[in-house]
Amino acid sequence: MTPTSEVCNFETPLRCRYLLDVPDDAAHPLLVLALHGYGSNPEAMLRLTVPLVGPGNIVAAIQAPFQHYLGDKPGSAEIGYNWGVRIHHEDAINLHHAMLRAVLNDLRARFDIPAQRCALTGFSQPVGLNYRFVGTHPGEVGGVIALCGGVPRDWEEDKYQRVTTPILHISRNQDEYFPVDTVLKFEDRLRVHAADVEFHLMPGAHRFPSKASAIVQPWLNRVFSR
Repeated sequence: MTPTSEVCNFETPLRCRYLLDVPDDAAHPLLVLALHGYGSNPEAMLRLTVPLVGPGNIVAAIQAPFQHYLGDKPGSAEIGYNWGVRIHHEDAINLHHAMLRAVLNDLRARFDIPAQRCALTGFSQPVGLNYRFVGTHPGEVGGVIALCGGVPRDWEEDKYQRVTTPILHISRNQDEYFPVDTVLKFEDRLRVHAADVEFHLMPGAHRFPSKASAIVQPWLNRVFSR
């Protein structure tokens, strides 16, 4: 950028997308919003989340708004999606919040589901964004499931509200992005604003914890009294 150049901002509509799984036998379902990790896609997240939360629930897997090629060369046939990068972090946070509120409003009205029966799930990158969301909009969901992600660096600041929404945080003991000495501090850090926090450390590297259904489903039963 030259000394005389200026930064000009503008807004334009963005077409967003989510995949929806509605079971035939959904008598008293939960609405589960599922957010995939960096470089993944909603197809993979939907496939992993449905068995994680158990049968009879409505699952909406939201596609992250930013796309990139996954191969070594530009133009690779394989495409992944992400929730933003550091340089425009505030814009990414605001967009994430707007997307979640839009999907929640749409699906709550469509299926007549109250906010108290909505769960927000994220793997890896969106975990911190999801915490920021419930700290900013604490009445939008009734539960948060965080998988192999981090707590925001600014979580202890007063800009976040008191969170009564129960939180389930699952980390891995061989996670290459979140070392054990870091994740073991997450429970206490989350309790700065959250009243109900359950933390688990599972074996393995930074992968979606498919075997965590044994933890997730009892937690859902407790939190949503099913």
